[in-house]
Amino acid sequence: MEKAYKFRLYPNKEQQILLAKTFGCTRFIYNYYLDKRITAYKTDKTTLSAYDCIRDLTSLKKEYEWLKEPDKCALQNTLKDLDSAYKGFFKSGKGFPKFKSKKTHRYSYRTSYINNNIQFLGNSIKLPKLGKVKIRDKQIPQGRILNATISQTPSGKYYCSLCCTDVTVEPFEKTGSVVGIDLGIKEFAITSDNEHIENPKYLAKSLKKLARLQRQLSRKTRGSNRWNKARIEVAKCHEQIANQRTDFLHKLSTRLVKEYDIICLEDLNVSGMLKNHKLARSVSDVSWSQFTTMLQYKADWYGKEIIKIDRFFASSQLCNVCGYKNTETKDLSVRSWVCPNCGTSHDRDVNASINILNEGLRQIV
Repeated sequence: MEKAYKFRLYPNKEQQILLAKTFGCTRFIYNYYLDKRITAYKTDKTTLSAYDCIRDLTSLKKEYEWLKEPDKCALQNTLKDLDSAYKGFFKSGKGFPKFKSKKTHRYSYRTSYINNNIQFLGNSIKLPKLGKVKIRDKQIPQGRILNATISQTPSGKYYCSLCCTDVTVEPFEKTGSVVGIDLGIKEFAITSDNEHIENPKYLAKSLKKLARLQRQLSRKTRGSNRWNKARIEVAKCHEQIANQRTDFLHKLSTRLVKEYDIICLEDLNVSGMLKNHKLARSVSDVSWSQFTTMLQYKADWYGKEIIKIDRFFASSQLCNVCGYKNTETKDLSVRSWVCPNCGTSHDRDVNASINILNEGLRQIV
């Protein structure tokens, strides 16, 4: 099994300069060969492969001597990423590769493990060209290192993610419990066990502070030192919101995977919901996609099972006792209703979670 371990880096000034050069060179290589591939196709309908670009990179280094300063694996992996972006566009229907801009203030590159050039040394990590870079973290990576991804956030922090293979994870003990989960906005989740998990709404709670910082940024002269300081403050606020959300999702997903052997949830059309401008901010803040992704890979790690129910399944309209379908519950303002067939009183979300559980268990059988 493969697993990534993320560490905060504390490079010295020389290492920061080399990192900035590497980020710049990888961005230049990506944009240069993206333009070259577009031009080649427009000229004579030829398609340059990743191998063609890597072979041409040797002659390009002779023309631009400064391309020899960064790690060579970082440049080669950039061309592989470009090739993957092209394949994703033609095979999966993803967007066409875009030119990279340094105005995003979010940079990264990936380097490969060759001849022990990447090592975890406890208080530091040895990286190609950079040497030993200090870290402060108690986690110890397991298995064999495949590659390392070095990144810089808009707030100026550096991170290194070590991708390791042959990692062994002990599965959680079986509990014999199953659960259905109905995800929502007012409340983050309602389980078939009648547990109501509050939506923390981290973005909504920080909107006033974020708006004040963005007003301060808008008053500064773009590109000045004061503008850059204000930009970093805005980036730190966004980073704090993201960290709070990720921490909440990690703790909740781990707890659910520990407590239940089978977890059933809806396969929500999040991208479609984001097109609704009245709900887009709330849907982004609640982060259902990230939560379901965490549940899936943690279930795979620890020997549990995730079952996704079809998004068109009428979980809120069906009575979980007799199966009667109440079309009036399509109106979201209806929070509780009484089944006219069997007389059972239903809480909208609890009833939906029970129906999701029953449908998930039916799929197993």
